[in-house]
Amino acid sequence: MAIEERVGKLLGDREEFVATAESCTGGLIGSLITDVPGSSDYFDRSLVIYSYDAKLQELGVHRETLDSEGAVSEPVARQMARGVRDDAGVTWGVSTTGIAGPTGGTDEKPVGTVYIGVAHAAEWGSGDSWCTVDRYVFDGSRTEIKRQIAEQALEDLVAAVEST
Repeated sequence: MAIEERVGKLLGDREEFVATAESCTGGLIGSLITDVPGSSDYFDRSLVIYSYDAKLQELGVHRETLDSEGAVSEPVARQMARGVRDDAGVTWGVSTTGIAGPTGGTDEKPVGTVYIGVAHAAEWGSGDSWCTVDRYVFDGSRTEIKRQIAEQALEDLVAAVEST
C-alpha cells in the first residue's frame, strides 16, 4: 500500500485530520494525500510557506528564530508544524523546510537537507500535545529530493499516528 493510502486509512479510521505547512516540497505532500479518493475525510489543508515573510505572517514563526537559525532548521520546522496544526484546529500538523537544490547548500546544510516536523494536538488540559522534528539529507535531482522529502514526511506522520 502506498504511503499516502496508509495515511488515509490510519487517519480515516481514527476520524482525525492533518494539515501541512510545506516549504521545500511546494505542496507535494498535499498533492500526494489528495491523490487518494476520500481524502477530504482526513485532510484539512496544505499551506505552501516559502518565504521568511510567509513563515512569519501565516504561521507565527518567530522573527528571532528565522534570524538566528535560518529557515532550514529544527526550531523553524517545529514552529511551522505547531502553527499549521493550531491554525487549522486539527489533530496533526506536518511541516517541511529544507534545501531541494541544485544550489543553496552549505557545508553545514548541504543540498538535500530537510527538517520534517510532526505536531500532535491532545485533548485540552491533558498537557499531552507534542511535536517532533527529524533532520534528513537526501540525494538526487531537485524533483527527486522533493519527492523523497514528501514521502518521508508521510512516513513520519504514519509513525507518529501509530505511536499514539
